[in-house]
Amino acid sequence: MKTTPRYVLQAEDVAIHYGGVKALDGVAITLEKGQIRGLIGPNGAGKSTVIDAITGRRRLTRGKVSLMGEDVSAFGVVERRRRGLSRSFQRTSIFGQMPVRKQVELASHKMGVADSAADADAVLRELDLHRMADVTAEDLGYGEQRRLDLALALVGRPSVLLLDEPMAGLSVKESLDLAQHLKALTSRWDVSVLLVEHDMDVVFGISDVVTVFELGRVIAGGTPAEVRADARVREAYLGSAA
Repeated sequence: MKTTPRYVLQAEDVAIHYGGVKALDGVAITLEKGQIRGLIGPNGAGKSTVIDAITGRRRLTRGKVSLMGEDVSAFGVVERRRRGLSRSFQRTSIFGQMPVRKQVELASHKMGVADSAADADAVLRELDLHRMADVTAEDLGYGEQRRLDLALALVGRPSVLLLDEPMAGLSVKESLDLAQHLKALTSRWDVSVLLVEHDMDVVFGISDVVTVFELGRVIAGGTPAEVRADARVREAYLGSAA
């Protein structure tokens, strides 16, 4: 009888070395179903690099990445995406001159979704973009463009979503709005989220657990309250923000 794996995503002893430079050095990260894990740390700590490693954009020096219990370390970006591992980037990947619905449906079609129209409709409604379906993307506000970028990552109902600074450039109100969409999404769609974000209010407000990076290594982890109380984290990173 096949057992359900405890983790939807598991990275074990992940390392990426460039000569003597250790961009990542023995990183271990897990995600449970429906969980949001925030990744924090100073610039250059390795947060975006670990997302690249998990999604297959960077070749591992050593380590293993498993999705739903399956070792996907040897798979490329496209194959991991088809198995339910999706991501967004720091810069939006939308097509400015294409209407909102058309590009979401096109992304769904390229993913091989049987009913791409229904898939696009569901994603747009989930992110409150359905009323802007016929609007050209470049005519959207920046906050709406960020939501569209998230919509493109959600086509095909991925089980794991890796987000690299999705709130970058947003106002406080727009950040909180997008954060609430993310929080609701995890419960309604059973999506697990790995979130890299510099907005501490967002990270500590919506994350179930938080992992702290420094110089390519994990230095702390736990609930938001535990991380805030960690003396090393407070000294090395949070400072007065704690």
